[in-house]
Amino acid sequence: MDNKKLAQLLFPEVTKTPEYYEKLYPERNLPEGARVTRFAPSPTGYLHIGGLFASLVAALTAKKSGGVFYLRIEDTDKKREVKGGIQGIIDGLNYFGIEIDEGRISETEDRGDYAPYRQSERKEIYQCFAKMLVEQGMAYACFCTEEELEQIRAAQANEPIKGYYGKYAKSRNLTYEEIEQNLKLGKPWTLRFKSEGDIERKIIFTDFIKGKIEMSENVLDVVLLKQDGIPTYHFAHCVDDHLMRTTHIVRGDEWIASVPVHIQLFKACGFKVPKYAHIAPIMKEEKNEQGEVTGKRKLSKRKDPEAAVSYYAEVGFPAESVTEYLLTLANSNFEDWRRANPDLPAADFPFNLKKMSASGALFDLVKLNDVSKNVISKFSAEKVYNNVLEWASENDAHFAELLKRDKAFAKEMFAIDRGGKKPRKDIAKWSEVKDYYSYFFKETYENDYALPENIAAEDAVKILEEYGKVYSADDDKDAWFSKIKALCEPLGFTPNVKEYKKNPDSFKGHVGDVSTVIRIAVTGRRNTPDLYAIMRLLGEKEVLSRLKTMIEKLA
Repeated sequence: MDNKKLAQLLFPEVTKTPEYYEKLYPERNLPEGARVTRFAPSPTGYLHIGGLFASLVAALTAKKSGGVFYLRIEDTDKKREVKGGIQGIIDGLNYFGIEIDEGRISETEDRGDYAPYRQSERKEIYQCFAKMLVEQGMAYACFCTEEELEQIRAAQANEPIKGYYGKYAKSRNLTYEEIEQNLKLGKPWTLRFKSEGDIERKIIFTDFIKGKIEMSENVLDVVLLKQDGIPTYHFAHCVDDHLMRTTHIVRGDEWIASVPVHIQLFKACGFKVPKYAHIAPIMKEEKNEQGEVTGKRKLSKRKDPEAAVSYYAEVGFPAESVTEYLLTLANSNFEDWRRANPDLPAADFPFNLKKMSASGALFDLVKLNDVSKNVISKFSAEKVYNNVLEWASENDAHFAELLKRDKAFAKEMFAIDRGGKKPRKDIAKWSEVKDYYSYFFKETYENDYALPENIAAEDAVKILEEYGKVYSADDDKDAWFSKIKALCEPLGFTPNVKEYKKNPDSFKGHVGDVSTVIRIAVTGRRNTPDLYAIMRLLGEKEVLSRLKTMIEKLA
């Protein structure tokens, strides 16, 4: 058969050549060893935490080598595409600080010399290379109907290999005249790859994460172009990764099974085969009703709210916290590095693809909370204020108004126990802040005046009455604490905690108990940041008012 004549018959409107696109998208001018990676999601739903993880790994791989990380939108499956899906992906990457060097930057805009970065806008490029494969005798038109394909599937019930190949490839050997006649009759057709694979032959490739992998060659005549002329993932990503000059494909390990097809396509098109790094899925422990671990499973879109990256923004995990946590999953040596470098930005970590686990990392929300508390503890009061206000503006308008009412007051509130060598690590996410700092605002302050079991109500009343007589907002911290200690002995308490531990029956309690009563009156809590700083910020009038109220409640 005259393959060039056939190619012209199938693609009469394609006039550009592969050489045209090779010139349009030349090799990148990058340093030796620089890696070009991409995140190539489909806008068929929300951005999954696994997708964010893969994009982080791909971005780090490029950045650490002085290369390029780009975003490509693979939207060839129009039936499953969701409205706003592209912007949701872009917003998710932006929120978590994953910088795109080039690629899709909005629903309609691209940045970079290898545009367009949206597959639905690259149809003529794919058809050019499809025409080339027909010219080389490596692709053919398939006119099989869905009913015929169903018959093939039924006939293969007992076959070890299922699909369109060998004796089942009914359209593979059609003559030019038969193809021409089918086209004249208006029969729909797909373009299939003419595989020369042999199930007895093996392909061997080295995966950066999984190591050496050996698989049988692909024998299936996979579809390259669907009936509407839009490419399948297999063909589109092959053309795109070549023309965009991708050096390392970082993706989920569910794609390992397709590697034989992909390598076959790269070679058939005359493209250099990129390196592969297949990431294991993020897993979650499965527990029974008793809380016992019964196994592991993939994070589920249906079962697990934390599977969606929007969850982290909604509950208020800072982007830095999520990134820091994902790095603990990416490289096992990250935590050691962090302990040795507590003040360095996470971007300085020497990430290495080869140190990723070949099995699925276990997602642990408890550990994320711990990581986040540590991250937030290092934020300045200004940064905490800005982050909390931004979160509240989206999720809690009432709290946002309280924060905006007196910005200086709110910043001082966040500054308490912040900074220094041992900052408090109480807050894991911004949704916790309103409750944690509720006693600073009359609108959110609540107090049930519940005393510790060892403190009688009458003793608490006496403590508050006597303290109210000596309290002054002008006292420095030493004078403030001295006045609390001075209350102890006349009221039957000891200012010395060690003395109380030696002879507990000789006292009603110690200075810590006295200060706890005052703390409860002022904040409604037994455990808070520095009480002296809290009282100074609330002011003398408010403090005395709260002392008086508790006295009245207990009397």
